[in-house]
This record gives sequence, C-alpha cells and structure tokens, in this order.
Amino acid sequence: MTESAFDTPHSLGYIHSVETFGALDGPGIRYVLFLQGCPLRCRYCHNPDTWQAGQGKRMAPRDIVRDILRYRSFIASGGVTISGGEPMLQPEFCLELLRLCRENGLHTAIDTGGGVPLEKCLSCVDEADLILLDIKALDPEECKSLTGKDNAGALDILNRREQLGRDVWIRHVLVPGITLERSRLERLADFLQPYRCVKRVELLPFHKMGAYKWDALGIPFTLADTPEPSSADLQMARKIFTNRNIPV
Repeated sequence: MTESAFDTPHSLGYIHSVETFGALDGPGIRYVLFLQGCPLRCRYCHNPDTWQAGQGKRMAPRDIVRDILRYRSFIASGGVTISGGEPMLQPEFCLELLRLCRENGLHTAIDTGGGVPLEKCLSCVDEADLILLDIKALDPEECKSLTGKDNAGALDILNRREQLGRDVWIRHVLVPGITLERSRLERLADFLQPYRCVKRVELLPFHKMGAYKWDALGIPFTLADTPEPSSADLQMARKIFTNRNIPV
C-alpha cells in the first residue's frame, strides 16, 4: 500500500467491531466495518450498543486498510462496507478510508440511515461506489416517531446520488403494525420507481435478536410484543415492489 496524503492524525475513527466475511451488507463477500455512534434511536435497532458516540477502539484509516488487505482474496468479488451505528457521524475518517480503498482497487459501500445532514457528509456520499440507504419511513412524521428524526437527510442523499447517477440500494425494515402495511409500502414503491439510481430494494423483516442488548443497557424495548413478519407478509411486500419492476 502506497503512502497517501489522506491519512492524517485527525482522521482517527471510533470502531465498534469488524466482520471479515460479511454476506449481507452489499454485493459479494465484504469486509464490514461497524463504526461507533448514531444520532437515530430506531425502535427496532438490533445494535443499540453502537449509539453512544466517542466510544470504541480508535484506529487510523491506514491501519484498517492494512487489515482489509489481508482478506483481499476473499473479498475480491465484493468489497468493503462502512456501517454502524451511523458512519456519516465520522465523515473525515470515512472519506479517508474510502479513498484509501479506492487506491487499492476495493469496491466501497456506506450503510447509512441519513441521520446526518448532507452538507456534513457530501464528500462521502459522492465518493462511495454504493450507498446502502435505510429509508425508515417515507412520511417524515412517521419516520420521526420511529427513529427520533425525520427522513430529510435520507432523501437528500437519495437525490444527490440520482443527480450523480451513482448506485443506491434501498433498505427498509418491515415492522408489523408500523411499516409493514400495504398502503405505506405502495406509497414507498411509487416514490422510488422513477429513481434510476435505485438498483435494488432490500425488504428486511423485523426481528428481536438484539432485544437482549436493550435489556443489558437498561433501555425499554417498546417493540417487545410486536410479532415478526410471516412468510405471507414478506411475499405481499415483495410483490408490491416487483409489480413496479423494482428488484428486491
């Protein structure tokens, strides 16, 4: 790996954890870096331990890329995904990491919920090969009720990527009684249909596998009594999007 002007002391990032053989966060097998800190408080979050900013292991982009390159043969058809938490809370760190990955021929993706205003993370949005964009809810007030913030940041990112002609995968969690509702899904599908940058919609079934973390942190898990989606629910949701020629 060659020397880079982008690796500077101020860009140290707070790291929550690493997955070296990820198959669920973008195309192919990927090295997934989970950053610490998130401005959203999603009621279904399965990693509330990533919320608190300024915690975790501090690392430099160059050291992380050295580790990534140890797995180059495994991720050759995939790449690197920066997730969280919310990676855009650390935009300088993310930008330097994205550029170092590009220098080393690695495909990059950022998984973001749009909780950070576009003007603070524009360079990262422009630099990443792929954005995995979590649209929590299309209606701003519903989004605020679900996450603590509206969806303006997420939609700004989507519009920026459309302007650039750069790929986006939409992620949407299906929560029975909240987001898993036919009319809401139809509105979301109709909204997304004109976007040429949207290459795929991932409909993610709500689950409770992270509920124990809420208990450990002493945070009430308000969806404890919410059922997980049935196979019929998931089939209905997928059909809404495929009927509009949106890959899921």
